[in-house]
Amino acid sequence: QVQLVESGGGLVQAGGSLRLSCAASGSIFHFYAMGWYRQAPGKQRELVATITSGGSTNYADSVKGRFTISRDNAKNTVYLQMNSLKPEDTAVYYCTGRNPILTDSWGQGTQVTVSS
Repeated sequence: QVQLVESGGGLVQAGGSLRLSCAASGSIFHFYAMGWYRQAPGKQRELVATITSGGSTNYADSVKGRFTISRDNAKNTVYLQMNSLKPEDTAVYYCTGRNPILTDSWGQGTQVTVSS
């Protein structure tokens, strides 16, 4: 399993942007499918975006056109560029990685707060 460490969260006004980063340990990062989930207070954790080892992406309908997931295998890092942020995007954002044998790893989470 890889170790995942998120960064980049913070407080931003509605309409603003943030970029989250997730740094992974280990030398087999490029085999991993990666994703971002979020959990708002009192709500279940939900999928935000995923990216396969080959670079194919998938997004929740609520973030399509506003968020972009990407990865840099040379840096063992996955990113989530978040634009046009809304108050309803406020949540703890978690990075996750899935290896080829379908074992999942999770980061500790980073708080994103969008003020209206």
